[in-house]
Amino acid sequence: AAMNVVYSSDDLSNYLSQATAVSREHPVVISKYIEEAKEIEMDAVALDGKLIMHVISEHVENAGVHSGDATLVLPPQDLDPATVRKIELATQQIANALNVTGPFNIQFIAKNNDIKVIECNVRASRSFPFVSKVMDVDLIEMATLAMLGVHIDPYPPINLPKNYVAVKVPQFSFSRLSGADPILGVEMASTGEVACFGRDKYEAYLKALISTGITIIMPRKNILLSIGSFKEKNEMLPSVRKLHEMGYNLFATSGTADYIQEHGLPVKYLVSLEESEHQLKSEYSLQQHLANNLIDLYINLPSKNRYRRPASYMSRGYRTRRMAVDYDIPLITNVKCAKLFIEALSRRNDFEILNIDYKTSHKRVSLPGLINVSAFVPHVAESDNDDFAQITKASLAAGFTTINILPLGFNESLRNATTIEVAHNNSRNNAHCDFSLSVVVTENNAQELMAVVPDGAS
Repeated sequence: AAMNVVYSSDDLSNYLSQATAVSREHPVVISKYIEEAKEIEMDAVALDGKLIMHVISEHVENAGVHSGDATLVLPPQDLDPATVRKIELATQQIANALNVTGPFNIQFIAKNNDIKVIECNVRASRSFPFVSKVMDVDLIEMATLAMLGVHIDPYPPINLPKNYVAVKVPQFSFSRLSGADPILGVEMASTGEVACFGRDKYEAYLKALISTGITIIMPRKNILLSIGSFKEKNEMLPSVRKLHEMGYNLFATSGTADYIQEHGLPVKYLVSLEESEHQLKSEYSLQQHLANNLIDLYINLPSKNRYRRPASYMSRGYRTRRMAVDYDIPLITNVKCAKLFIEALSRRNDFEILNIDYKTSHKRVSLPGLINVSAFVPHVAESDNDDFAQITKASLAAGFTTINILPLGFNESLRNATTIEVAHNNSRNNAHCDFSLSVVVTENNAQELMAVVPDGAS
């Protein structure tokens, strides 16, 4: 692989040997890997080194997962205001130092309110369309105008609805990649992405996962847990307890099952693959449960969930993850995503179609009823008749709260001040719904109508 995380001098020597075997001419970049840190995305537009727009979004997964595979939340929900201020200041300083005009993206890493720059790309990133749609500000248009030298107002007003969060999740194609290990790492593996809106990040996350094809399981279903490190077992314990309280049946591999039982939660132990190949009852076989689709969700958190192992490495965890993919069983391999998913399940209500569920470039106005854009009144410009009352009453009965009256009647038309006055007299105390009058404008009456209806005459 072109990008790896190493944890020992032996690993470093091994990966450098692989790199030199590929090419001795190209350099190898080595940088420090900071564990348990949060990754933060900055998408911005600058003009002559000065920011004219910026948007900050946060990753759900800790740093170490490729940004293309990360789950993105906007507006950010868990960032410290002090961290945000430091990021904004650093972004302005970088834009000024590089004299940026146009789009650029910076990936920050934050830990204990200390920030560092992972990388800065002076181009549009894959998150630009996402943040533009969520914030309802076209960052690409702003960047294009800036590069063309066209005047543009910095920081256009943003009016976000209340209770409004968007989440972008990756779409993977592991089922089509035979042998690939479906875990998240420093190299990008996703082949697409889906974004959804919700009243909070939990609702938006569930909607996004459903859009990728994951089935949201209902209570009284079976969840398999395999958690490698003791630290992640401790981190997952409140979420596992919540699953039990919601009525899910818990299954686990040996070490995970022992840990869950020690904390007073019922769990069914499943025998690992190598052991289950012997003649054991199928009710204890992990392989049989996966193959027979008896598991509805598999949460597999490898003890070394920090890099993607070579495809040739056939660990027990790899084999079970691969089986989950091949048998189309929903699989979660990141502890932060697992916690978010379980919390979202516990809060889940029946999804309603909301105004925030979609975006459009057109303005939408909610009206109290239907509008008839061409209502015909036979004697619209004739005195002493009740056509106006009859037509508006019938329109209201049919559900029309507003009608636009055509300018032509049987014998007269709305073509001058006199006929317009007659129409107004007919409508007084006779209108049963809102209405508007249309007028006939010709080259002969334009000047006369200018004084009466200037917009129509023009």
